[in-house]
Amino acid sequence: MRTSRAEGAASYLVLIAMALGVLTPLLGLVLAAFHPPGAHVSGLSWPERFSWGNLATAWREGHFASLMGASLTVCLIVVPLTVVLASLAGYGLGGLRTPGRGGLGLVFLLGMTLPIEVVIVPLYRDLRDLHLTDSLITLSLVEAAAFLPFGVYWMRRTFASLPAELVEQALLDGAGPWQRLRWIEWPLARPAVATLAVLYFMWAWNQFLLVVTLISDPNRRTAPAGLGFFVAPHSTDLPLLSAASLIVIGPIVAVYLIFQRQFVAGLLAGASR
Repeated sequence: MRTSRAEGAASYLVLIAMALGVLTPLLGLVLAAFHPPGAHVSGLSWPERFSWGNLATAWREGHFASLMGASLTVCLIVVPLTVVLASLAGYGLGGLRTPGRGGLGLVFLLGMTLPIEVVIVPLYRDLRDLHLTDSLITLSLVEAAAFLPFGVYWMRRTFASLPAELVEQALLDGAGPWQRLRWIEWPLARPAVATLAVLYFMWAWNQFLLVVTLISDPNRRTAPAGLGFFVAPHSTDLPLLSAASLIVIGPIVAVYLIFQRQFVAGLLAGASR
């Protein structure tokens, strides 16, 4: 369906407005981070001189070396684990004729509606009684369990929407379930897998509530949780707070820029189903 010039222009104006709505606060954060320490910052004011030392000061005083290491450890456990489990479960529910797949799919769908705030208190008590708190492995497994329902739903839709002709041809050629997954369906699902991996990385990196609940040792907390406790003693130093915020969001921006093509391709593939 063709669109008129007016519709096309209106679409571009909306996209530009949305882009400005996202980039303007980010630009303000970057400019604020390079003002002199303790300076008064308002709006998008340009610093008289760039204080590059704010990043080093925030890194040192916020102990971000250990915090970033903890965040990276959690992401390296959560992302591969959840992507593999979600892909296998999605393949079983969407790519195979698994008995009861409709009911199982409903269970995972209902799991997406359960907020973590509902179970956080009994979860903490159970893990505390088992002496499993203050552990990055425990935190990673809990996050993986919380994120898994969405991944299963995502991959189920992905595998169910693949061309049926390819699957039927593979069956005629004698390919078993694992051969179909490895050589046919997995390569076709790579954009969706890449999108899911980026989303999982963002969620695992940004997780705050589970971290402050399950990790009481400040040296084992992740970067976003450390940033939350960094605010109180530096609440009046906006440039230093902005520099600390840049340190925390930097890995997310980097991951998105590296995988943006695969991320957008996965989203577009999901939108077209």
